[in-house]
Amino acid sequence: MHFVRPTRLALATALALALTACGGGGSSGDEKKATQVAAKVNSDEITVHQINAAMPRMNNPTEAQVKSATSQALERLIDQQLLIQKAVEGKLDRDPKVMTAIENARREILARSYVEQVMAAAAAADPARIKEFYDQHPELFSQRRIYRLQEVSVQVSGPALEKLKQALPPMNTLQEVLDYAKANSLKVATTASVRAAEQLPMEFAKRIASTKDGELIAVPNPAGVAVINIAASQSQPLDEEKAKPFIEQFLQNKVRLELAQKEVKTLRAAAKIEYVGNFSGPAAPEAPPAADAATGAAPSMEQQSAQQPVPAAAGAAPAGSDQQDALDKGLNGLKK
Repeated sequence: MHFVRPTRLALATALALALTACGGGGSSGDEKKATQVAAKVNSDEITVHQINAAMPRMNNPTEAQVKSATSQALERLIDQQLLIQKAVEGKLDRDPKVMTAIENARREILARSYVEQVMAAAAAADPARIKEFYDQHPELFSQRRIYRLQEVSVQVSGPALEKLKQALPPMNTLQEVLDYAKANSLKVATTASVRAAEQLPMEFAKRIASTKDGELIAVPNPAGVAVINIAASQSQPLDEEKAKPFIEQFLQNKVRLELAQKEVKTLRAAAKIEYVGNFSGPAAPEAPPAADAATGAAPSMEQQSAQQPVPAAAGAAPAGSDQQDALDKGLNGLKK
């Protein structure tokens, strides 16, 4: 017997049907509209659709959990509506800062909606491409390892950085790195972690795959240099069948980003863009910022496969892991 787990959409539909049933069996337009109203707050109405949009994500919830979440969502909406009424009463909706915030939110929503529409055309990766990716990355799959890593991040720049780079090759232990930093009054930060290959930045995962336990790897990072010791590792290969969903999501997200980038490029080429006053065209692109302080490399496969487009607020400065600011306004995430 196959059991279907209730999804958020199914729960929303069930809620709407339940409220419809409570509204009676009439079929007029006014009666249908009334059944969509969950509460009235003074002269304003809160609808079932608003509750559905405010519902939290739940995995396989029970009926009691759905009822509780629905009630909580409605109460939050009631509180919000009361505050909105007082804000409008005080004419805050005419305040320049509030009007700007509302306009920024509108721009973000519209940009996000169009980007999602463009990316919806991305087809799922075909089996041949999935197999090719699997074969090209043994460090992530057939030769996958789980690493116990110890790291010393040294904050250094300028001539002191060059001096450190020259001093590192003969070193065999992290203690030697710590001793050097102490002798030269350099700030350090130490961390330890356990990571699977796919949780590491992809470039670093490829590099570390050929490194033996106990060896040190020095990698530049924004603060200076990170020296990483592979304290231990364990082989845990992943066969193609188990890796397939992960690879498929990764490849599809990559195509989605490529479609979005192509669309923005096309729109820019067709548009008349004029920079006014002291504003000039975009600066030369910088190197992608490090997604991981330890490696200074690109985001991991796990991160990239899980990321979805979440546009930044219009005009906002990009977050530390964002790339290509022109696209980030509507395409944060899905980086590669």
